[in-house]
Amino acid sequence: VDFGASDGPMTDQQLAEFKSKHGGAEVLHFPVVLGADVATYNIPGVTSELNFTPEALAGIYLGKITKWNDPAIARANPQVRLPNTDIIVVHRSDGSGTTYCWVDYLAKVSPDWKKSVGVGTSVNWPVGLGGKGNEGVMGLVKQTPGAIGYVELTYSIQNNVPYGRVRNAAGHFVKADLASVTAAAAGAARNMPADFRVSITNAPGAAAYPISTFSWLLIPNRIEDARKREVMIGFLHWMLTTGQGMNAALSYAPLPKKVVAQETKAIALIH
Repeated sequence: VDFGASDGPMTDQQLAEFKSKHGGAEVLHFPVVLGADVATYNIPGVTSELNFTPEALAGIYLGKITKWNDPAIARANPQVRLPNTDIIVVHRSDGSGTTYCWVDYLAKVSPDWKKSVGVGTSVNWPVGLGGKGNEGVMGLVKQTPGAIGYVELTYSIQNNVPYGRVRNAAGHFVKADLASVTAAAAGAARNMPADFRVSITNAPGAAAYPISTFSWLLIPNRIEDARKREVMIGFLHWMLTTGQGMNAALSYAPLPKKVVAQETKAIALIH
């Protein structure tokens, strides 16, 4: 392929492997949008937007919280009558950046998750059913009473299914939307590393949605075909300028201006 894209940045090991296989060429990371993972669910008789604590989400995905009326969920939702029914956990069956964002968050809020499962685009899930792609996870949640799954924000909106608020690092239950995802990136914009590989899950700030992420284009720094190189550079410039105006309609947040300026300079690394 000529380039890739992911919500999970490549690891140091993956970057080194690419470099060794491609004569010293490197992969550059260019953030192009800001997105979020949301917890969507199908609980018969419950249409409310639920509140999820970090402990509840980690407990559910570790298989330790198995009923919808478990105190860990009920305490955060006193206004909702939750049923004494099984929670059916749904996760991705394929490796994905969406999974990376989700488990990166769980590893930050749960020492148990960090120790026993860890972080990656694919992990050994303690419990649950696998669905391929965001579409597969959404399909399983919609057709399975009692299910919970994680998908990109845009999929919940497109399918008109409820998704929960999540308690952030400041202690506030926050709903994923353009404003709260933008708030999560505020700190990263001030301290963006030169290679743009940065995690913004569980970000500080009262308004920040805690399961937010950049989406990166993965582009080799060396493109031998001059015409292809010209097209790739032009595409990147468009993504960072005019293309940013298309994000909101697709439920993605635009990049902070400071990040765009930093990336525009980095395009010169493609040769």
